[in-house]
Amino acid sequence: MDVDVELDSDNSSSLGSYGDADAGFQFEAHNTTAPNLSFFGFDASVFQRLEMLGPCSVVVTDALDVDFPIIYVNNIFEFITGYKAEEVLGRNCRFLQFRGPFAQRRHPLVDSATVTEIRRCMREGIEFWGELLNFRKDGTPLMNKLCLKPIRGEDGRITHIIGIQSFSEVKLDLGPLPPPLWRNQSSQHWLVRRHLLDDGYSYASSPVGPGQSSKDRCGILRLSDEVLVQKILAQLTPRDVSSVALVCRRFNEMTKNTDLWRLVCRNAWGLETTAVLERVHNPRSIDWGMLARELTTLEAAAWRKLKVGGAVEPSRCNFSACAVGNKVVLFGGEGVNMQPMNDTFVLDLSAACPEWRHVDVGSAPPGRWGHTLSCLNGSWLVVFGGCGRQGLLNDVFVLDLDAKQPSWREVAGVGPPVPRSWHSSCTLDGTQLVVYGGCADSGVLLSDTYMLDISKEKPMWREIPVAWTPPSRLGHSLSAYGGRKILLFGGLAKSGPLRFRSSDAFTIDLGEEEPTWKYVTGSTLPGGANIGGTTPPPRLDHVAVTLPGGRILIFGGSIAGLHSASQIYLLDPSEEKPTWRMLNVPGQKPKFAWGHSTCFVGGTRAVVLGGHTGEDWILNELHELSLSSTSQWIRRLQ
Repeated sequence: MDVDVELDSDNSSSLGSYGDADAGFQFEAHNTTAPNLSFFGFDASVFQRLEMLGPCSVVVTDALDVDFPIIYVNNIFEFITGYKAEEVLGRNCRFLQFRGPFAQRRHPLVDSATVTEIRRCMREGIEFWGELLNFRKDGTPLMNKLCLKPIRGEDGRITHIIGIQSFSEVKLDLGPLPPPLWRNQSSQHWLVRRHLLDDGYSYASSPVGPGQSSKDRCGILRLSDEVLVQKILAQLTPRDVSSVALVCRRFNEMTKNTDLWRLVCRNAWGLETTAVLERVHNPRSIDWGMLARELTTLEAAAWRKLKVGGAVEPSRCNFSACAVGNKVVLFGGEGVNMQPMNDTFVLDLSAACPEWRHVDVGSAPPGRWGHTLSCLNGSWLVVFGGCGRQGLLNDVFVLDLDAKQPSWREVAGVGPPVPRSWHSSCTLDGTQLVVYGGCADSGVLLSDTYMLDISKEKPMWREIPVAWTPPSRLGHSLSAYGGRKILLFGGLAKSGPLRFRSSDAFTIDLGEEEPTWKYVTGSTLPGGANIGGTTPPPRLDHVAVTLPGGRILIFGGSIAGLHSASQIYLLDPSEEKPTWRMLNVPGQKPKFAWGHSTCFVGGTRAVVLGGHTGEDWILNELHELSLSSTSQWIRRLQ
């Protein structure tokens, strides 16, 4: 069975597309008895027709998972293909189209038209009968006569795909098998036998000696390379994988494989982050191992000034900007004599000579400043709130930057929050906008949290009910991390009748049934914990950038006293005891550090634009905080 729903599966790596198997599947991997197929509505005559061709293997996949992972194989499948159940559970069946476990792509003799027909049948939920060239684990070609049967639940939704397979050998002269990616041919003689010494950190190439049993070896080393890579190493953090590489030569060789590092990055940073990296850069040129190291240690972080053409005219302050792929988009702002602006500018940093370009868009929102601009779904720009000619606003406008004729459209969300400015917002799951706090009429500070799902046909604002909220504030930052978790930092916060700059940090997990704000820094509030390290000075109008993996950078802002606003601070809110770190980043730092905006572009660099030097507003001067030095996929603009 070859349930292949990825449109680009021709480029699939030898490591497969491993996903978590359904924790609730009802079949045992080594069950010697095939499941009762009639229970699933599978016609027994189908099985009898195939049985006439010889012993049949049975495979069951989880159709509720986008990659159709295997959740059951019978013993005949293991015997004929040479793959053990533990090697294939959780994987898509497409690996049978690869000649051997180390092939990097589908074999060219596999009929692509049949594969396309299988995809069509699976999409439309209909039965498939046909033949397809497959391969044993040792590379022997097999002709697979198979039947795929979608199984529906009580609600009519397809829950499983059951495949009945009858294999027969095919005589084809295909040449030698492709070698493993993570081993050198010259080193295979000592990779045949390996074991750990007593200290666990050395390697010995000698075979098992007299009186020794293979059971004396570490149990994990008895697993196959495929199982180690897909089900153990790929699930670790980048830092842990680097540590495992020090254990023995076998692990060290495995961790040199860039496909493994891609899986590690995907699992540690999330699909959305790795998708951004691959969409912005050439996936084949990304050194995932080097990228994981540099984004974990930040050893390559450096400031540099960007030289770009064009200009944002007329000049302005209090605008908002965000990144869409490799593009920086700027909207609105406060012009001369507090005039609200409503124009849109785009800077494409992937161009050979980047320059600001005014974009003519239809149905522009009313001019405003003190608003937020966010990116949803990879290309949608979402504007919320701010201060316009008629006062404070609470409207929502969306712009699809990829459209042939971009045009703003208003989203009439039901039950909007009160009009406000100087609030903060972030996005979740590529479709949801979260707004917190800000300043309402008469200067009243707010502490409410609202969510709007833009993808709904009739979007409806929903206030997040909580038992306790952080003190009301404006000029703060809101950062999403770790799925549906949010970090709130700084701002001008209310304390009794007074307002003070704040360095407090709070977190909330909107994935919980009853979300709760948690106070995680300082000791001024009950339940607060003293965070170690160097706490950032209190500030407002700063920026926060979420790095791959969930750590958050704090930069700039309005700070009292003689503190340097251009200093960078780092916090990992997912740690049991979060600790602030002050980063000493070389290079040409911005001269200004408040009233600015920052965009995290392409997953590896933060672009700072605009701000106040203490005397003048600066807009057409940009600085880049680069987090990676990998030259082949980072454009250096000097």
